[in-house]
Amino acid sequence: MPRTVVLIPCYNEEAAIAKVVIDFRQALPGAAIYVYDNNSKDRTVEVARSAGAIVRNETLQGKGNVVRRMFADIEADVYVLVDGDDTYDAASAPKMIKALCDGPLDMVNGARVTTIEKAYRPGHRFGNWLLTSMVAWTFGNRFHDMLSGYRVMSRRYVKSFPALAAGFETETELTVHALELRMPTVEILTPYKDRPVGSVSKLSTFRDGFRILWTIIVLVKEERPMQFFSLTAVVLAIISVVLMVPIVIEFAQTGLVPRFPTAILAMGLMIISFLSLTCGLVLDTVTRGRREMKRMRYLNIPAPNVGATGDPPQ
Repeated sequence: MPRTVVLIPCYNEEAAIAKVVIDFRQALPGAAIYVYDNNSKDRTVEVARSAGAIVRNETLQGKGNVVRRMFADIEADVYVLVDGDDTYDAASAPKMIKALCDGPLDMVNGARVTTIEKAYRPGHRFGNWLLTSMVAWTFGNRFHDMLSGYRVMSRRYVKSFPALAAGFETETELTVHALELRMPTVEILTPYKDRPVGSVSKLSTFRDGFRILWTIIVLVKEERPMQFFSLTAVVLAIISVVLMVPIVIEFAQTGLVPRFPTAILAMGLMIISFLSLTCGLVLDTVTRGRREMKRMRYLNIPAPNVGATGDPPQ
């Protein structure tokens, strides 16, 4: 049997964490359950420990920092990552783990399904759809719920994941990492429910939404530099041409260039446009090298349910 761990990042989840630990212990009796507390100001640590979880701490605030610490500390074959707010279905975990090992796959994403409006507010639905569509358009259309906090991952996925995000944008990084290395993945529908009484969401719709959007832009620049800088070059070139056309027409008619500053601006924008295109070409080569290094690191770790020789364990 693969060594399985349940990783639960937590911040002020006194009202929900005991139920989460108990439910996952029932669903996965052989799994070790880790709760990583992120400077909670309530009794989250005491309640989680009383419920039977192994409790550790991460002092750097933010879910991304907690995920980075968990992935670095814990050794296992299968990792179940879930939020500590008791909104995800623990009973779906065995099915997700079976899909991962039978594949073998590297990530199973738990896509949320609910009819409870309070659990998944319209604003969050729209934001998730918009951000997921942006990632799908750029990196590949393989997920419909990119921001889900419920995932099952292989060891080689976890140990090759760079984990650079600090906050809730870590879900975007998790998705793009799988898409960029073209890992075998699948998405399974899982029930989603409202938080229990006393549990409050830490997600800020606009602040965290903008942070996720900025993360997507940065990832496009880092992982798709040719597309990013080519688009920038085209925009600058169009502006330069629009500014220069009336100046050229006037020069052809009168032989004079009365708007000399505009002409300088147009020429400057065109030069910057060519520099942007050059940056894209250079960085695309660098990115390809980085992607090959990440791929080699990923391939150094066996697939789920596969031994060091490449044969299924006896």
